[in-house]
Amino acid sequence: MEKVKLKQGLKTAMSISSEGNAYLQESQFWKLYKEDQPRCAVVMRTSVGLVHLLACLLEPFMPSFSLEVFKQLNLLPETHISLCDDKGDIDRARRPWEIVPIGHKIGKPEPLFKELKDEEVESLRKKFAGSQADRKEREEAEAVKVAAQLKKMKVSDNSGKKKQQATKSAAEAEISISRLDIRVGLITKAQKHPDADSLYVEEIDVGEGQTRTVVSGLVKYIPIEEMQNRKVCVLCNLKPATMRGIKSQAMVLAASTSDHATVELVDPPKAAQVGERVTFPGSLVNLMRC
Repeated sequence: MEKVKLKQGLKTAMSISSEGNAYLQESQFWKLYKEDQPRCAVVMRTSVGLVHLLACLLEPFMPSFSLEVFKQLNLLPETHISLCDDKGDIDRARRPWEIVPIGHKIGKPEPLFKELKDEEVESLRKKFAGSQADRKEREEAEAVKVAAQLKKMKVSDNSGKKKQQATKSAAEAEISISRLDIRVGLITKAQKHPDADSLYVEEIDVGEGQTRTVVSGLVKYIPIEEMQNRKVCVLCNLKPATMRGIKSQAMVLAASTSDHATVELVDPPKAAQVGERVTFPGSLVNLMRC
């Protein structure tokens, strides 16, 4: 650990970021797009390669940031640069225009950071104050709150209309299980949350053309190997909720004993197709059969 130079490493990463930003602006890519598209393509590939390199460099400092960058770049984990001399990564990093292959399609771009309000800054100060032991104790307490929040998440009806406050009839007030949009999903990738030891972050295909990001408090109950590439039942019409910095867009269904000593995922039938809707013809028992 004595040889680890965190501050120098961070300064190097920020220096590369500044140089990359200057390169992109000085190239005037908006003009190149109209006048010299082959050169513009080289500028774009180089810039995207620099973004990938920065995400690799900053992963020890901001793992959730790097995770989001890799997702938006649509690059598989095995393509990440470890910056190890033995693997030739240093030489590869010197040619950022070769990191992303020609014709590669990136994911959906979204803002990586948001402006913090004064109250949010104060909250972060309190959160990260104290010793490592104090922070770990607070994190465990927060994990318990997150798990309770997951259980209390309300189902949305996707109507897009405001609920009227007037008294409803008995028929309207009756809760129907048919409102639950439960679909067969395939976990294409599962990993631990970068900022919470008790949470998984999964990418789940529910037949929509692109995967949904789902945060699940299942680390203590189900090994990560059992979360990979398996079909699950997913409750899809939930209001998205941010769990420790990552937005969860659905919920993986699981069942437990009354004392929560045993927790198991609810498995759909083997023949069920990804995206297929789970229905309940007249009985709640069907939920346990899926």
